[in-house]
Amino acid sequence: MPLTPSLSFGPLDPAAQDAVRALATAAEQHDGVAPLSEQPLLRLGTDADWLTHVVAQDGDGATVGYAQVDRGGDDASAELVVHPDHRRAGVGSVLLRTAERDARLPMFSGAPGQRGKPLRVWAHGDLPAARGLAAARGYEVARELLVLARTLGPEDAARDLPDLPGLTWRTVRPGADDEAWVRLNARAFADHPEQGRLTVDDLHDRQREPWFDPEGFFLVEDAGAPDAAPLGFLWTKVETGPLDDGGGTGEGRTGEIYAVGVSPDAQGRGLGRALTAVGLRHLARVGCDRAVLYVDGDNAAALATYAGAGFERAAADVQYARPAAPDAA
Repeated sequence: MPLTPSLSFGPLDPAAQDAVRALATAAEQHDGVAPLSEQPLLRLGTDADWLTHVVAQDGDGATVGYAQVDRGGDDASAELVVHPDHRRAGVGSVLLRTAERDARLPMFSGAPGQRGKPLRVWAHGDLPAARGLAAARGYEVARELLVLARTLGPEDAARDLPDLPGLTWRTVRPGADDEAWVRLNARAFADHPEQGRLTVDDLHDRQREPWFDPEGFFLVEDAGAPDAAPLGFLWTKVETGPLDDGGGTGEGRTGEIYAVGVSPDAQGRGLGRALTAVGLRHLARVGCDRAVLYVDGDNAAALATYAGAGFERAAADVQYARPAAPDAA
Protein backbone atom coordinates (compact mmCIF):
# COMPACT_ATOMS: atom_id res chain seq x y z
CA MET A 1 0.00 0.00 0.00
CA PRO A 2 1.45 3.41 -0.96
CA LEU A 3 2.81 5.44 1.92
CA THR A 4 1.60 9.01 2.38
CA PRO A 5 4.59 10.60 4.10
CA SER A 6 4.41 13.73 6.19
CA LEU A 7 6.39 16.60 4.69
CA SER A 8 8.35 19.30 6.47
CA PHE A 9 10.13 22.22 4.91
CA GLY A 10 13.47 23.88 5.68
CA PRO A 11 15.68 25.37 6.79
CA LEU A 12 17.03 22.17 8.32
CA ASP A 13 18.28 22.12 11.88
CA PRO A 14 21.46 20.15 12.66
CA ALA A 15 19.54 16.99 13.58
CA ALA A 16 17.55 17.10 10.35
CA GLN A 17 20.75 17.66 8.36
CA ASP A 18 22.31 14.60 9.98
CA ALA A 19 19.20 12.57 9.16
CA VAL A 20 19.42 13.56 5.48
CA ARG A 21 23.13 12.69 5.35
CA ALA A 22 22.37 9.28 6.88
CA LEU A 23 19.60 8.79 4.33
CA ALA A 24 21.99 9.65 1.48
CA THR A 25 24.59 7.24 2.87
CA ALA A 26 22.05 4.40 3.06
CA ALA A 27 21.00 5.04 -0.54
CA GLU A 28 24.61 5.14 -1.74
CA GLN A 29 25.44 1.87 -0.01
CA HIS A 30 22.40 0.25 -1.61
CA ASP A 31 22.73 1.70 -5.13
CA GLY A 32 26.51 2.04 -5.48
CA VAL A 33 26.20 5.72 -6.42
CA ALA A 34 25.71 8.86 -4.32
CA PRO A 35 22.10 10.12 -4.72
CA LEU A 36 22.92 13.76 -3.96
CA SER A 37 25.74 15.78 -5.45
CA GLU A 38 28.14 17.88 -3.41
CA GLN A 39 26.27 21.18 -3.70
CA PRO A 40 22.96 20.06 -2.14
CA LEU A 41 24.83 18.43 0.74
CA LEU A 42 26.76 21.64 1.38
CA ARG A 43 23.48 23.58 1.33
CA LEU A 44 21.56 21.46 3.83
CA GLY A 45 21.85 24.28 6.36
CA THR A 46 21.23 27.10 3.87
CA ASP A 47 18.17 29.28 4.40
CA ALA A 48 17.55 31.28 1.21
CA ASP A 49 14.44 32.44 -0.63
CA TRP A 50 15.57 30.63 -3.80
CA LEU A 51 16.09 27.27 -2.06
CA THR A 52 13.52 24.81 -0.71
CA HIS A 53 14.21 21.76 1.48
CA VAL A 54 11.56 19.02 1.60
CA VAL A 55 11.85 16.21 4.16
CA ALA A 56 9.54 13.16 4.02
CA GLN A 57 8.99 11.21 7.23
CA ASP A 58 7.13 8.00 8.00
CA GLY A 59 4.62 7.52 10.79
CA ASP A 60 7.42 7.01 13.31
CA GLY A 61 9.12 10.28 12.39
CA ALA A 62 12.02 8.64 10.55
CA THR A 63 13.40 10.50 7.53
CA VAL A 64 12.58 8.39 4.47
CA GLY A 65 12.98 10.95 1.69
CA TYR A 66 14.46 14.32 0.88
CA ALA A 67 14.30 16.78 -1.99
CA GLN A 68 16.08 20.08 -2.55
CA VAL A 69 14.83 22.61 -5.10
CA ASP A 70 17.17 25.34 -6.34
CA ARG A 71 15.43 28.19 -8.18
CA GLY A 72 18.51 30.40 -8.47
CA GLY A 73 19.16 29.66 -12.16
CA ASP A 74 17.16 30.11 -15.34
CA ASP A 75 15.47 26.77 -14.62
CA ALA A 76 14.61 25.26 -11.27
CA SER A 77 16.79 22.25 -10.44
CA ALA A 78 15.95 19.47 -8.02
CA GLU A 79 17.71 16.50 -6.47
CA LEU A 80 15.87 13.89 -4.43
CA VAL A 81 16.54 10.65 -2.59
CA VAL A 82 14.31 7.94 -1.07
CA HIS A 83 15.49 5.41 1.50
CA PRO A 84 15.92 1.93 -0.06
CA ASP A 85 13.48 0.42 2.47
CA HIS A 86 10.73 2.88 1.51
CA ARG A 87 10.81 2.76 -2.27
CA ARG A 88 7.83 1.76 -4.42
CA ALA A 89 5.61 3.26 -1.75
CA GLY A 90 4.91 6.62 -3.37
CA VAL A 91 7.55 8.66 -1.54
CA GLY A 92 9.48 9.55 -4.69
CA SER A 93 6.29 10.59 -6.50
CA VAL A 94 5.27 12.82 -3.60
CA LEU A 95 8.68 14.49 -3.51
CA LEU A 96 8.71 15.03 -7.27
CA ARG A 97 5.20 16.52 -7.32
CA THR A 98 6.18 18.80 -4.44
CA ALA A 99 9.27 19.95 -6.36
CA GLU A 100 7.12 20.62 -9.44
CA ARG A 101 4.74 22.78 -7.44
CA ASP A 102 7.63 24.64 -5.83
CA ALA A 103 9.14 25.42 -9.23
CA ARG A 104 5.83 26.83 -10.44
CA LEU A 105 5.00 28.77 -7.29
CA PRO A 106 7.70 28.90 -4.61
CA MET A 107 6.53 28.00 -1.14
CA PHE A 108 8.71 30.51 0.68
CA SER A 109 9.26 33.34 -1.75
CA GLY A 110 6.86 35.58 -3.59
CA ALA A 111 9.59 36.96 -5.84
CA PRO A 112 8.11 37.12 -9.36
CA GLY A 113 11.42 36.08 -10.91
CA GLN A 114 11.22 32.74 -9.11
CA ARG A 115 7.76 31.77 -10.32
CA GLY A 116 6.78 29.53 -13.18
CA LYS A 117 10.21 28.04 -13.82
CA PRO A 118 10.58 24.76 -15.69
CA LEU A 119 11.93 22.00 -13.46
CA ARG A 120 14.96 19.82 -14.15
CA VAL A 121 15.68 16.81 -11.95
CA TRP A 122 19.05 15.10 -11.51
CA ALA A 123 19.36 11.31 -11.51
CA HIS A 124 22.85 10.30 -10.43
CA GLY A 125 23.93 7.09 -12.08
CA ASP A 126 20.72 7.11 -14.16
CA LEU A 127 19.43 4.08 -12.26
CA PRO A 128 16.38 2.11 -13.48
CA ALA A 129 14.17 3.35 -10.63
CA ALA A 130 14.91 6.97 -11.53
CA ARG A 131 14.25 6.30 -15.22
CA GLY A 132 10.95 4.69 -14.34
CA LEU A 133 9.81 7.60 -12.16
CA ALA A 134 10.87 10.10 -14.82
CA ALA A 135 9.01 8.25 -17.58
CA ALA A 136 5.87 7.95 -15.46
CA ARG A 137 5.83 11.72 -14.94
CA GLY A 138 6.55 12.55 -18.60
CA TYR A 139 10.22 13.53 -18.21
CA GLU A 140 12.93 13.03 -20.81
CA VAL A 141 16.72 13.30 -20.66
CA ALA A 142 17.69 16.96 -21.12
CA ARG A 143 21.35 16.90 -20.08
CA GLU A 144 24.05 14.31 -19.58
CA LEU A 145 26.98 14.76 -17.23
CA LEU A 146 29.70 12.24 -18.04
CA VAL A 147 32.12 10.74 -15.55
CA LEU A 148 35.47 10.19 -17.25
CA ALA A 149 38.35 8.18 -15.75
CA ARG A 150 41.91 7.09 -16.45
CA THR A 151 44.63 5.28 -14.54
CA LEU A 152 47.66 7.07 -13.15
CA GLY A 153 51.20 5.75 -13.10
CA PRO A 154 54.79 6.73 -12.34
CA GLU A 155 55.06 8.53 -15.66
CA ASP A 156 52.36 10.97 -14.53
CA ALA A 157 54.17 11.72 -11.29
CA ALA A 158 57.40 12.30 -13.22
CA ARG A 159 55.91 14.93 -15.53
CA ASP A 160 57.50 18.36 -15.58
CA LEU A 161 55.19 21.34 -15.29
CA PRO A 162 54.12 22.37 -18.79
CA ASP A 163 56.16 25.18 -20.29
CA LEU A 164 53.83 28.04 -21.19
CA PRO A 165 55.84 31.05 -22.41
CA GLY A 166 54.90 34.24 -20.65
CA LEU A 167 52.90 32.45 -17.95
CA THR A 168 53.67 31.30 -14.43
CA TRP A 169 52.15 28.69 -12.11
CA ARG A 170 51.50 28.92 -8.39
CA THR A 171 49.20 27.39 -5.79
CA VAL A 172 46.24 29.33 -4.47
CA ARG A 173 46.41 31.46 -1.33
CA PRO A 174 43.15 30.94 0.60
CA GLY A 175 41.74 34.28 1.64
CA ALA A 176 44.01 36.40 -0.55
CA ASP A 177 42.85 34.83 -3.84
CA ASP A 178 39.20 34.17 -3.04
CA GLU A 179 37.61 37.16 -4.79
CA ALA A 180 39.87 36.88 -7.84
CA TRP A 181 39.11 33.18 -8.20
CA VAL A 182 35.36 33.72 -8.00
CA ARG A 183 35.56 36.36 -10.74
CA LEU A 184 37.69 34.09 -12.93
CA ASN A 185 35.38 31.13 -12.34
CA ALA A 186 32.32 33.21 -13.26
CA ARG A 187 33.94 34.28 -16.54
CA ALA A 188 35.24 30.82 -17.40
CA PHE A 189 31.85 29.21 -16.71
CA ALA A 190 29.53 32.05 -17.73
CA ASP A 191 27.20 29.61 -19.52
CA HIS A 192 27.35 26.84 -16.94
CA PRO A 193 24.16 26.55 -14.85
CA GLU A 194 25.92 25.49 -11.63
CA GLN A 195 29.66 26.17 -11.68
CA GLY A 196 29.34 29.74 -12.93
CA ARG A 197 27.08 30.69 -10.01
CA LEU A 198 29.57 29.86 -7.24
CA THR A 199 30.07 32.65 -4.73
CA VAL A 200 32.77 33.43 -2.19
CA ASP A 201 30.56 31.75 0.42
CA ASP A 202 30.40 28.62 -1.77
CA LEU A 203 34.19 28.66 -2.03
CA HIS A 204 34.51 29.00 1.74
CA ASP A 205 32.16 26.03 2.22
CA ARG A 206 34.54 23.91 0.17
CA GLN A 207 37.61 25.26 1.94
CA ARG A 208 36.14 23.96 5.19
CA GLU A 209 35.72 20.44 3.82
CA PRO A 210 38.25 17.82 5.03
CA TRP A 211 39.42 17.15 1.46
CA PHE A 212 40.39 20.75 0.69
CA ASP A 213 44.12 21.15 0.01
CA PRO A 214 45.49 24.44 -1.36
CA GLU A 215 48.55 22.55 -2.61
CA GLY A 216 46.26 20.89 -5.16
CA PHE A 217 44.69 24.17 -6.36
CA PHE A 218 46.74 25.95 -9.04
CA LEU A 219 46.50 29.37 -10.68
CA VAL A 220 48.05 30.51 -13.94
CA GLU A 221 49.13 34.14 -14.22
CA ASP A 222 50.74 36.44 -16.73
CA ALA A 223 54.46 36.42 -15.89
CA GLY A 224 54.75 40.05 -16.90
CA ALA A 225 51.84 41.17 -14.75
CA PRO A 226 51.72 38.97 -11.63
CA ASP A 227 49.28 41.35 -9.93
CA ALA A 228 46.79 41.06 -12.79
CA ALA A 229 43.76 38.76 -12.68
CA PRO A 230 44.65 35.06 -13.04
CA LEU A 231 44.06 33.56 -16.47
CA GLY A 232 43.26 29.98 -15.53
CA PHE A 233 42.95 27.52 -12.68
CA LEU A 234 43.12 23.82 -11.93
CA TRP A 235 41.50 22.46 -8.77
CA THR A 236 41.91 18.87 -7.59
CA LYS A 237 40.02 16.92 -4.97
CA VAL A 238 41.19 13.87 -3.04
CA GLU A 239 38.79 12.55 -0.42
CA THR A 240 40.26 11.77 2.96
CA GLY A 241 39.87 8.37 4.59
CA PRO A 242 41.04 4.81 3.93
CA LEU A 243 42.61 3.98 0.59
CA ASP A 244 40.00 2.43 -1.71
CA ASP A 245 39.77 1.81 -5.41
CA GLY A 246 35.98 1.90 -5.37
CA GLY A 247 35.75 -1.89 -5.54
CA GLY A 248 36.08 -2.53 -1.83
CA THR A 249 39.58 -3.95 -2.01
CA GLY A 250 41.12 -1.26 0.16
CA GLU A 251 43.86 -0.61 -2.39
CA GLY A 252 44.53 2.51 -4.38
CA ARG A 253 43.04 5.97 -4.27
CA THR A 254 40.95 7.94 -6.73
CA GLY A 255 41.57 11.66 -7.18
CA GLU A 256 39.39 14.12 -9.03
CA ILE A 257 40.13 16.86 -11.53
CA TYR A 258 37.58 18.92 -9.66
CA ALA A 259 37.44 21.99 -11.89
CA VAL A 260 39.43 23.44 -14.79
CA GLY A 261 38.75 27.00 -15.87
CA VAL A 262 40.30 29.30 -18.46
CA SER A 263 39.53 32.99 -18.86
CA PRO A 264 37.96 33.93 -22.21
CA ASP A 265 40.98 36.25 -22.63
CA ALA A 266 43.32 33.23 -22.64
CA GLN A 267 41.41 30.86 -24.91
CA GLY A 268 43.40 29.25 -27.71
CA ARG A 269 46.72 29.14 -25.80
CA GLY A 270 46.59 25.47 -24.87
CA LEU A 271 45.81 26.17 -21.22
CA GLY A 272 43.12 23.49 -20.97
CA ARG A 273 45.54 20.71 -21.94
CA ALA A 274 48.31 22.14 -19.79
CA LEU A 275 46.09 22.52 -16.74
CA THR A 276 44.83 18.95 -17.10
CA ALA A 277 48.44 17.72 -17.21
CA VAL A 278 49.20 19.67 -14.03
CA GLY A 279 46.24 18.03 -12.31
CA LEU A 280 47.29 14.53 -13.33
CA ARG A 281 50.84 15.20 -12.14
CA HIS A 282 49.63 16.39 -8.76
CA LEU A 283 47.19 13.52 -8.22
CA ALA A 284 49.86 10.96 -9.07
CA ARG A 285 52.33 12.63 -6.70
CA VAL A 286 49.93 12.49 -3.76
CA GLY A 287 49.40 8.76 -4.24
CA CYS A 288 46.36 8.46 -6.50
CA ASP A 289 46.33 5.68 -9.05
CA ARG A 290 43.10 6.73 -10.76
CA ALA A 291 41.79 10.11 -11.88
CA VAL A 292 38.17 11.05 -12.57
CA LEU A 293 36.40 14.18 -13.74
CA TYR A 294 32.92 15.35 -14.71
CA VAL A 295 32.09 17.00 -18.03
CA ASP A 296 28.89 17.82 -19.89
CA GLY A 297 28.20 15.36 -22.67
CA ASP A 298 27.75 18.14 -25.25
CA ASN A 299 31.04 19.93 -24.46
CA ALA A 300 32.91 18.76 -27.55
CA ALA A 301 36.03 20.85 -26.93
CA ALA A 302 36.48 19.58 -23.37
CA LEU A 303 35.76 15.99 -24.39
CA ALA A 304 38.47 16.21 -27.06
CA THR A 305 40.96 17.61 -24.53
CA TYR A 306 40.24 14.87 -22.03
CA ALA A 307 40.29 12.10 -24.64
CA GLY A 308 43.74 13.35 -25.64
CA ALA A 309 44.79 13.05 -22.00
CA GLY A 310 43.71 9.41 -21.87
CA PHE A 311 40.31 9.70 -20.20
CA GLU A 312 37.48 7.31 -21.06
CA ARG A 313 33.80 7.25 -20.14
CA ALA A 314 33.13 5.48 -16.83
CA ALA A 315 29.57 6.50 -15.87
CA ALA A 316 26.98 9.22 -16.39
CA ASP A 317 24.52 11.35 -14.45
CA VAL A 318 21.48 12.68 -16.26
CA GLN A 319 19.13 15.58 -15.79
CA TYR A 320 15.50 15.06 -16.71
CA ALA A 321 12.98 17.67 -17.87
CA ARG A 322 9.56 17.69 -19.43
CA PRO A 323 9.59 18.59 -23.15
CA ALA A 324 8.71 22.21 -23.75
CA ALA A 325 5.16 22.72 -24.94
CA PRO A 326 4.94 23.81 -28.61
CA ASP A 327 4.25 27.49 -29.15
CA ALA A 328 0.62 28.29 -29.73
CA ALA A 329 -0.21 29.04 -33.32
